Amino acid sequence: MSDGARDTDKLAIREGFGAGPIQDFLAAQARSLGLWIVGGTLPIATAQPDKVYNSSLAFNPSGSCVARYDKIHLFRFDNGREAYDESRVLTAGTQAVAFDLPSRDGHSWRVGLSVCYDLRFAELYRAYAAQGADLLLVPSAFTYTTGHAHWELLLRARAVENLCFVAAAGQGGTHDNGRRTWGQSLVADPWGAVLAQQAQEPGVVMAEVDVARVAAVRSQLPALQHRVL
Repeated sequence: MSDGARDTDKLAIREGFGAGPIQDFLAAQARSLGLWIVGGTLPIATAQPDKVYNSSLAFNPSGSCVARYDKIHLFRFDNGREAYDESRVLTAGTQAVAFDLPSRDGHSWRVGLSVCYDLRFAELYRAYAAQGADLLLVPSAFTYTTGHAHWELLLRARAVENLCFVAAAGQGGTHDNGRRTWGQSLVADPWGAVLAQQAQEPGVVMAEVDVARVAAVRSQLPALQHRVL
């Protein structure tokens, strides 16, 4: 969800779930290109006129929305120079959401959805690992301050502790409201290695995700089987 000049700008472009310019565009692109597309985030209407959900939607190659995740953890930060509080205009989601994506090699990837600030809450990703997730998605707009300090560290940690791939599209640049975001879209493998990344500017980040890599790492280091709590 791109930042406008004010937090409340999100309200003006909200869509009801199931139809709207952004959702229609994503569905049409998935159909015309024959691709799976996870798009977001976008503002989805709530029952409250002054609030929206911050949502990530997954579309299959027929253009059907097969999963919707509403961001659970709402960002708040104040270091005396910059301050943010997403709860002013966002309603928090309540459910972890994963979906199955069949690949051409016959494997069905279990994909766990998350958004931005969720990245700091390891229990969400552990829940996905318990559901068999082997790929975690983290579309984000980390602030420059927090991203510089923690973005790559947290992404690689989520990959390592859950022994799965992590793909994170990071929005960068300076926005209309003066907020500066970190960027650095990247893909990390189950060992925490960064396979591909782009620091800033529009671009495409591509990496091969191989289920054999997941299986090998989990066999060599069966940490998920050693969990006690």
